[in-house]
Amino acid sequence: MRVIQAYINGITRLNNMIGTCVSYLVYAMFLFLILEVFFRYAMEAPTVWTNELTQLLFGFYIVMSGGYVMAHREHVNVDIFYSHFSERTKATVNIFTSVLFFLFVGSVLYFGASMAWDSIQSWETSFSAWDPYIWPVKTAIPVAAFLLLLQGIARLLEDIGIALNLMPAPNHKHGTTGEHP
Repeated sequence: MRVIQAYINGITRLNNMIGTCVSYLVYAMFLFLILEVFFRYAMEAPTVWTNELTQLLFGFYIVMSGGYVMAHREHVNVDIFYSHFSERTKATVNIFTSVLFFLFVGSVLYFGASMAWDSIQSWETSFSAWDPYIWPVKTAIPVAAFLLLLQGIARLLEDIGIALNLMPAPNHKHGTTGEHP
């Protein structure tokens, strides 16, 4: 049981660290958009790169935050009935529905890796006026899917422990381990 808890804590810590680092991209995106507004309206010289860079950063931000969001149990859930279940019943439902999760994440990992590999091989760019490389963002897709898969395994192990009364239910406000990010 100690090894399982160490895995859960380790993966959750990793996703917390990545999620926290990635969260700072919001400030960069905000800055670039403010910069664009300034150049466009105050200087009458719009840039060709700020909007596209912001979109690339946002794409990276979204995919890389998946493991963090799962660690904190903040993904979308149908709460009509689920919210009224006991923690053990919720864990049991999560175990059965995890099959869908693993199919989805497995597909994203497989197809995302293929897409990223093709993008890396061709040094893919956006073909816009600025024309930045987009293969780094596409490479983030399988990396993020792998991190989400690891967190999904941690969550499944935790749900099995809760369903079998081997471990306590998590503190939902601070993730699976009860730690602050």
